[in-house]
Amino acid sequence: MQTALNRHSEPSSLQMEKTHLPFKIYKLDDGTANNHLMNNVPHQHNSFELIWVLEGNGHYWVDSEQHEVGPHQIYCLTPGQVHQFRLNRNIKGYVITFSQEFLLMPKDNAALIFHPNSFHQLAGTTVIRLNEDMRTEMEDLVIKMLKEFDNFLLLRSEILRGLLNIFMIYLTRQYRPAVQPPSKQGNRALVSRFFSIVEKKYMVFKLVADYADELAVTPNHLNEMVKKVSGFPASHHIRQRVVLEAKRQATYSGSSMKEIAYSLGFDDIAHFSKFFKNFSGRSFTDYKKDAMQQYLSI
Repeated sequence: MQTALNRHSEPSSLQMEKTHLPFKIYKLDDGTANNHLMNNVPHQHNSFELIWVLEGNGHYWVDSEQHEVGPHQIYCLTPGQVHQFRLNRNIKGYVITFSQEFLLMPKDNAALIFHPNSFHQLAGTTVIRLNEDMRTEMEDLVIKMLKEFDNFLLLRSEILRGLLNIFMIYLTRQYRPAVQPPSKQGNRALVSRFFSIVEKKYMVFKLVADYADELAVTPNHLNEMVKKVSGFPASHHIRQRVVLEAKRQATYSGSSMKEIAYSLGFDDIAHFSKFFKNFSGRSFTDYKKDAMQQYLSI
C-alpha cells in the first residue's frame, strides 16, 4: 500500500526509473543537475550531453584540455569523453542528456531524425556560441522539453524526441567549425567518411578491415583515427550500430529474434544472441520484453 501511495504522489522519479527513458533534462541550478555535473574527479558518461549556460562562469576539462565556461554557449560532449566541470554558485542554464538510440528511434520518423554523422561532427567541436536572435526560440524548446519531461501523457517520448531533433537542428545551424591544421582536417574527414559507410553497410560489414579497405587505410590506422575523434575505436561504433538497429527492430517491428538476426546478417541465431548480450549488456529476450512494455505504456 505504501509503495502505491508513493508512486501516486511522486510520479516523476518512480515512473522515470520504471521506463528508463534515455533522455533527461534539468536546470543547471537544480540539485539533480549539480550532482550530475559537479563530480569531484574527471569522469565519463555513456550519453550525449548538452550543457547550455545562460548566466555564470567557471571552468571545465575535456580530455585533458581546460576551457573557460561563459554565458550564451552550449558545451557538447560525446559518450566516452573524460570531463569535469567547476562552475560558480550563481550558474543558470540547462543540461540535456540523451542516447544515440533515443535520438534515432523510431526509424520511420525520417522527418525528425537527425543524421547520426552530424552529431559526431558537431559534438567534436565542444563549444557552440549561440546567436542572439536564436536564443529565445531555443529556450522556448527547452522549456517545452522540461514541461513534457515531467508529464506522463500519451506519446511523451515521441514529443521529447521531436523537440530534441528541432533543437539539434537549430544548434547545427549555428555550428562554425574552428580552423584546424591540415592533418586534423584530414583525420576528421576520414572519420566522417567512416561513419557514412557504417550507416550504409553495417548490415554487411562487421569487421574494421572491411571499412579500412573501403577507405584505403589499414585497420589499425582507422581504429586510431576514429578513437581520437570520437573517444571509441571504429570496432565499437560498428558493433553499436548493429545493436542499435537490433533494438529498433525489437521495439517497433514485431519481428522475432531469428528474423532480426537474419536481417542484420547473422546466419546463426545463437551467435546473434551472444553478440547482442556482449555489446548491449542484456539478453535480447529481456531487452525486447522491457522495450515493448515501455513502448506500449508511452
